[in-house]
Order: sequence, then C-alpha cells, then structure tokens
Amino acid sequence: MEYRFLGKDITYDTLKAMTPKEREVLCSELRDKILKTVSQNGGHLASNLGAVELTVALLSVFDYKQDKIVFDVGHQSYPYKLLTGRYDRFDTLRKKDGISGFPRITESPYDAFDTGHSSTSISAAMGIARARDLEGKKNYVVAVIGDGALTGGLAYEAINDLGHSKTRMLIILNDNEMSIDKNVGGLSKYLSKLRISSGYLSAKQTTESFLRKLGFFGRGLIKIILAIKDFFRFLLYRKKPSMFEDLGLVYYGPVDGHNTDDLIKAFDAVKDIRGPVLIHVLTKKGKGYGPAETNPSDYHGVGPFDLETGVVTGKNSYTTVFANTITELAVKNPKIVAISAAMTLGTGLDNFQMKFPARFFDCGIAEEHSVTMAGGLAISGFIPVVAIYSSFLQRAYDEMITDCCFMNSHVVFAIDRAGFVGNDGHTHHGLLDISYLNSMVNMTVFSPRDYTDLKICLKYAVENVEGPAAVRYPRGTSPFEADGPLYENADDCVLPHVVKDYGSDFAIVSTGRISVEADRAVEILREQGINGKHINVSLIKPVPAKEIWDLIVGVKNVFSLEEGIISGGFGEALEREMQILGFESDVTVFGVRNPVVRAMSQEEQIKFCGLDGDTVAASIKAALS
Repeated sequence: MEYRFLGKDITYDTLKAMTPKEREVLCSELRDKILKTVSQNGGHLASNLGAVELTVALLSVFDYKQDKIVFDVGHQSYPYKLLTGRYDRFDTLRKKDGISGFPRITESPYDAFDTGHSSTSISAAMGIARARDLEGKKNYVVAVIGDGALTGGLAYEAINDLGHSKTRMLIILNDNEMSIDKNVGGLSKYLSKLRISSGYLSAKQTTESFLRKLGFFGRGLIKIILAIKDFFRFLLYRKKPSMFEDLGLVYYGPVDGHNTDDLIKAFDAVKDIRGPVLIHVLTKKGKGYGPAETNPSDYHGVGPFDLETGVVTGKNSYTTVFANTITELAVKNPKIVAISAAMTLGTGLDNFQMKFPARFFDCGIAEEHSVTMAGGLAISGFIPVVAIYSSFLQRAYDEMITDCCFMNSHVVFAIDRAGFVGNDGHTHHGLLDISYLNSMVNMTVFSPRDYTDLKICLKYAVENVEGPAAVRYPRGTSPFEADGPLYENADDCVLPHVVKDYGSDFAIVSTGRISVEADRAVEILREQGINGKHINVSLIKPVPAKEIWDLIVGVKNVFSLEEGIISGGFGEALEREMQILGFESDVTVFGVRNPVVRAMSQEEQIKFCGLDGDTVAASIKAALS
C-alpha cells in the first residue's frame, strides 16, 4: 500500500485542514502500517486498531506540540506515535534500541507521561494540569482511559479529586467493552446502559436544527449563543444526569469512536469548558482486521504472526502448565477457588472458569481488592489462588502484607511473568518480586525451574504450606531440553537439588528458569579445566541455607544466579543466612542491578544484564583467578 499522508510531516494544522475523506484515507494507512509492523515485531494489536479514528480526531483538535495527552496503560498509542514524528522509526517497534510499545518521555517530547500499567492516566493528567495552572499556562490536558481501566480504584480516587477541585482537563473514556478480557462488574453494566440510552443525543445539533427553522431570527440566536460559550455549554449539557456528573464532571456522549467528524465536533464542543469534562466514546477493539474484531482477547498482545492465517494459540508454556495444574487440583479439592484481576485469558484461568464458574472470581483491574478478598476467603476456610502478573501484583503490596501475611492466611499467589518479559520493556518485567516477597512475614516463596518443577511446587504450596505462599514463574516456554524433576520425592521440592557436580573449584546456586544459564556456565568452565558444581533451589524463602551448605562442604568460592534485582533478592538472602550459620566466605551474586531494562527479546535482556552462560562463566573465571 502506497501511503498518501502517512510518512509525511503531519502537524496539527495538517490534520485540522484535512477533509473527512482525507482523514478516512489516513486512518486506513495507519491501520495498514500497524498491522504490517505488529505482524513482524509482535505487540499490542487490537487495542491500537480500535483507537485509530480517536487518535486522528484528537490530534485534529489538540496540538500535540503544546497540549499534553496521557494514554492510560499506553497499549493504544501506536497511532499516536506514527502521527508524532516516529514513522521513520516505527519498524524498530519493541526491538533492541528501537521505540517502545508504550509512551516514554525519554523517547519523544510529545509523550506526556510514562505508562504501562492501568488506571494511572487521570491522576497523572491532573498533576500535569495543576502544574499548568500554577505556571499560568493555557494549554489543554487530556487523559485517554479505557472502560477496563475504570475498574481500577486509582481512577476513582483521581475522579473524586477532580470533581471536587474542578481542575480544567478532559477525560476521554474509550469504551470498547474490553480491557484485555471481557469487562466484568457493575461499571460494565452501567456503561452498557449509557450506550443504549436514548437520552444521550447531541444537544448541540438538536438546538441548532431547531433554531435554524426559525429563519433569520433563529440564525441570529445561533450567533449570540455561540458567542456566549458558557451559556451554550449550559444548553448543550441539559440532559439526563450520569454517575460522572454526580461526581462533579461534565459528561458528554456516547459518541461514535470511529467517526472522525463526530469526534472532532465533540472535542471542539467541550475543549473550552472551564472545569473537568468526560467524553464517552464507543469503539470496537480490533477494528479493521477481521480476526482481531472477532477475537480481540487473542489479539491483545501478540508475537509475530502471518496476516493471512492469524495468530497461533495454545502453545505450551509455564502459564498453561500452571492453569492445567490448578484445575486438576481443584477437581480433587472443592475448597480451591481462583481469582483473576481482569486477566482470565492471560493467566490461563479460562478453563478453570468454564469448569468451576462458581469458584472463579474476576475482580476487574483491581489487584488490591483481589488480594484482600482472597484474605477473606482464606480465613473462611477456602484456599484462594490469586493469579496476577508479577509487575501488576506490585500494586497490592500493602494488602499482601496486612490482609494476608500478618494473619498467616493460606493464600496462594501464582505470580506469572516473573523475571524478564521481553519486548514489553521495563514496566512489565517481574524483576522485583523476589525482593518484595522477601520482606513479607510468614511468606513462603517458590521459584520453579521447569514445567514439572512448577507442577510440584504449586501442588506443595496449595496442599502443604500453612500460611501465605507464592509460586513465581516466567513468561513463555521452558528452555530446558529435558523436563523432569531433579529429585525423586515430590516433597523434596523444598530442598536444594544438585544439577551438575564436576568438582569443588566453585559452586553456583541458581533458582528459576535462569538456572539453564548456570548449566551452560558450568559446562563452559569444565571445558576450560575449571570444575565446579551447580545447585538449583526451588524454595527460595525461607532459604534452605543449611542444606545448601551441606552440599558445598570444602567449597570456598560460591556464586548465586537469579532472574531478579540483586538488592533484597535471593543471593543476598542466601549470603546472609549462610553467614549466620558460620560460612566465612562471601557469596558473589549474579542478578539485575538496574530493573529499567528496555524492550528487546528475553534472550537479549538476559545477555544485556550479564546473566547468560557465557558471561557468567567469564565472570566466575575472572573471580577465581
């Protein structure tokens, strides 16, 4: 497809001067470019396809060079990137040293705020708007938030403040009836009523139409009303009140989110209201690409795929192993319940939901509520399994401590996406979980190596641990050629396992998937005449320090390897516990020093942080010499 507009210097004036037909062509070009790039690089597809017309209309009314636009989550920002000077670099999307799949202030002066997690846009935009007011500036501030993100409590904290303070800013509610999975809860039902309510029509068009029928006199009234903006706004918004108006915002909508003319009229109509405004926009996730429209959840975040055949689903992974195992355990134990925070498909719990609908709870994008509710279930005699991505679970840190750990409640946390996640970049890495879990009293933590280890550790956490337990596992597939237990008795998952034993020149203690790199390092060093041993641990809290020491008697040079930050991580805990026992040598820790690791493949990220087998082997050799 040869582009007529895309790739040229597109400015606010360019977009504002376009005809409706030209904007339609531009939208078609944006979809074509996004589809071609994401099919090659992977990325967020359905959400971006659904936001094309919205973005074109937005930048036809607001000048991105001076106005501030904050995208919630940011996984719908590809059209914005293409229209704000990044077309020439768009082919590097989500690649090493390329542009991010999310807004990044270090990438462009036109990205107003770093985003990657849900429900933050209104709070961030309020801060930007208040700074504008303090400096006496007049630019516009816009927050674009999806209906799924409104299930997160942070959004309501911001709306409550906004309605009270009357700060001048615009919220665009992009309502596609989806977050990643189908939306759930009372808000979803409320928005559904708003979508079909005949009371929400365009008061502006109705008023103008009526006055024009009055001829010369009516046209004169139109001019007077247009000149007196506040009075016209008053007429414009005399309609059935909404929940948002009750909270202090001016509500307008719903508006067709795929009609740029209607969107531009709506944005122009409200942009100068002196106070907070919410425009309710209706879009379709995956718009313009049939498979994504039909199955938007499957096309939310995708790897490279063939545009003709679509994405391939059902590949075995740590996530599917978790999902199958917890479903099997639930068949035998009716007390097991599962909880998701709007990630039913992402965490693999869709099969559990179908098999045990009454024992499955999707709480929306509300990690804090999910965890505290799990605490309530636990003290009532149930065994809640809370499946949440590592980086998302960070938001429930307080609830994990106060509502689960302090009461020693048996809540099992299934922590998906632990470690490096690849091309989504630093906002989505699970590099902090070992450190924050180590700070929690009564918490037992497992970091299994392969699929079989994951099954055994999960079963042990559910059936044998008395208090809170966490099982952390990575994104993607197992890197191990042979998948099987390193120990004979399943209950021995709490003990260290000897993987390779070639001598006592050194010992390396690893945990989780990254232990495959320890395997490689030991083999590389053996070829160079340096003979050591590799010990893998699945239980990382409490650290089985005594058992590890028993396996390394006579070894003075000890190293540890983990897929997480060094500060507060497994290696530091191992060294501390070993020294308490009387071990006189230090433990050299291989881990992540700075968790801000940008988008690239998981393999590239491991190498970038010096955790690959070659680098670890070279580092050990240098330390020994």
